[in-house]
Amino acid sequence: MSKIISIHSFRGGTGKSNTTANLAVSMAQRGLRVCVVDTDIQSPGIHVLFQLDPADMGFSLNDFLWGKCEIEQTAREVFSEGSSGAVFLIPSSMQTGDIARVLKFGYDIQLLREGFVHIISALALDVLLIDTHPGLNEETLMSIALSDVLLVILRPDSQDYQGTAVTVEVARQIEVPAMYLLMNKVPDRFDRTETMERAREAFRCPVIGVLPHSDDMMALASDGIFVERYPDHPLSREMAVIAQQILE
Repeated sequence: MSKIISIHSFRGGTGKSNTTANLAVSMAQRGLRVCVVDTDIQSPGIHVLFQLDPADMGFSLNDFLWGKCEIEQTAREVFSEGSSGAVFLIPSSMQTGDIARVLKFGYDIQLLREGFVHIISALALDVLLIDTHPGLNEETLMSIALSDVLLVILRPDSQDYQGTAVTVEVARQIEVPAMYLLMNKVPDRFDRTETMERAREAFRCPVIGVLPHSDDMMALASDGIFVERYPDHPLSREMAVIAQQILE
C-alpha cells in the first residue's frame, strides 16, 4: 500500500528540502517508486538538488492547479535505480509571475488533494513525499492531514524548538497517524543521546534520527543529491537508516 509522507519544518533553513531529496533517493535505492511534490510554491527550490533546469521543466504543479494540464504531465523522472527504483519530481514554477499569482489568488486545495490521489495511481507509487512550505498555512495543514506520516525537521535551536512545539500540537489535533522528529545540522560538540532525549521530552514525540552538521554536505552546495554522490559517507548511511525507519 502506498504511503504519503509530509516533510515539514516550522522555520526555513533547517535543511528540509535537502533531507527530502536525499530520503527520496535512499528509498529508491531500496527499489521503491517515489514521487516528491514541491508544495513550497511560494519559494520553490528542490528541483535544484535534482539538477532540473527551470527552462526544461515543462509543466509544473502550478499548471496543474490552474487547470492547464493533468497531474501526471508535471512529473519528471529524476533518478532511477535498477529495474524498479525511481524518483519522480513534481516541481513548482520558478516564474515570478506564477509565484506572484499564488501569493495573490492562492489555489484550489481540493484539487491538490485529488492530484495526490491520482498521481499515486498513475505512477504506481510506493511513496509520495510532500515537501511542504515552512510554517503553518491552509495548504500545509491539508498536506499534513492527508499524510500517513509527518516528519518534522528541526535544528537544536531555541527558535526551532518553539515553532516545532506549535507544529506538533497542531498535528496531534488533526490526528496524523504517525509523527516523528528529525534533528538536523547538529554540531559535533552536542551529545547525540542528550540531543535526542531533550527533543523527545520537549515534544513527547519519537525522534527518528540525529543528523550531524556536515562540511561535506555544505561543500556540495545543493549541486546534486548527497547520498548519490557519496554513497559510503556516514551521513548517507544514516539517511538510509532513517528512510527505512519511516517506511516501517
